[in-house]
Amino acid sequence: MLELETPHGPARVELHRADQPAAALVLGHGAGGGVGSPDLAAVTRAAVALRISVALVEQPYRVAGRRSPAPARQLDAAWTAVLARLRAEELGGLAVIAGGRSSGARVACRTATAVGAAAVLCLAFPLHPPGGADDPARSRLSELEAVPVPTLVIQGDHDPFGLPPAGAGRTVVVVPGTHGLRSTAAVAAVASDWLAARVAEL
Repeated sequence: MLELETPHGPARVELHRADQPAAALVLGHGAGGGVGSPDLAAVTRAAVALRISVALVEQPYRVAGRRSPAPARQLDAAWTAVLARLRAEELGGLAVIAGGRSSGARVACRTATAVGAAAVLCLAFPLHPPGGADDPARSRLSELEAVPVPTLVIQGDHDPFGLPPAGAGRTVVVVPGTHGLRSTAAVAAVASDWLAARVAEL
């Protein structure tokens, strides 16, 4: 476990090193949860099996014991600072795939260019707040559309936060479940296939 300074307080990083890693995967958590969620754990195991080192990043507000997420600009600044440190040291020399679940997926999308991500993996991307499907002003699709690298979205078929559409460079795979993505075997299988393809392209 690492504790890294950011502009908004210390973040924690749980590092899972692969033997002779071919790439790195850095994942953030959801707004009210932590890095121990079942879907993040399943993807971590799948990635390490593919010789991809994984860093699970706990945002400063969670390290400080708060459940309510920090504003987006603070989340993005802290994430960018952590990625810069990891790329300079612990994950040095490795291509980095960024990602996360829910809020963490949004952060990864917004900062993909800034951190030099080779690809983005989104678990349960919250396309809109529950009940907000009919209000275009509440859509977060623009965050996905702005990602310039290959993107995977794994979404539950009954997710109240909506189902993002596929797009150029963006694959959307629907698995059984809601926003919690409890179908971890399905999540791991989809992520494993996609990650293997990304590593083969590096």
